[in-house]
Amino acid sequence: MVRYTGDAPLIALPAYPIVTGRVDGWADPAFAIQQMYVQSLQRAGAQEAVLGPRHLDRETALTMLSRFDGLVLPGGGDVNPERYGQAAAPETYGVIPVRDEFEFELCGAALELDLPILAICRGTQVLNVERGGTLHQHITPAFPGHGTPGMEGSQNVHDVEVELDSRVGRAMRTARVACSCHHHQSIDRIGQGLRVTARDADGTIEAVELEGTTWVTAVQWHPEDTSADDPAQQGLFDALVEAARR
Repeated sequence: MVRYTGDAPLIALPAYPIVTGRVDGWADPAFAIQQMYVQSLQRAGAQEAVLGPRHLDRETALTMLSRFDGLVLPGGGDVNPERYGQAAAPETYGVIPVRDEFEFELCGAALELDLPILAICRGTQVLNVERGGTLHQHITPAFPGHGTPGMEGSQNVHDVEVELDSRVGRAMRTARVACSCHHHQSIDRIGQGLRVTARDADGTIEAVELEGTTWVTAVQWHPEDTSADDPAQQGLFDALVEAARR
């Protein structure tokens, strides 16, 4: 059920470019975001605003986000490894320079403005790299239980251990949760000011949060996949929106 009110927090939700032919009947390129993100925010009582990526600098990003109450950084293709000082592995896929530029500037601006942030999968990697961290570029051969990105129906649901005394733990109200994953990259070196709040049994970092009072939380899994039926996953969106209200 959607809980809109007159003061519904306005949450920025970046879309991503899709190429001609990706959507049947569309003759031109487009921007898109999966419906599940929108529905999860609406159930939490937010008004989402989908933003089309474009070239911008930090000053423009600060001005743009000054009218918002929070930011979701969604999943998607890989972050360009040049952003964390590495050459691309052969398995690198889906790098979109304008999306990288747009989301990194939005992330940095949101941090400067002390806006609440929920980062999801790729978004977690954007946050970590923005804070000076690095990524494992291809974990799949060693840790195959995390699904396959970019393929329909390729997610894998597995249990994640969560610190109860963390933003993720308080939002989900559980120390062990079934999570839908489809990623081949993960956090390697932790970015400045971030602390790990959840791990998979194989050691993969599954959640981090930014130290301090601002609600900045990042999960490597996809809570939007199962939030319609799982109150724990919906709890992440609820907590973001509650922080945005404050």
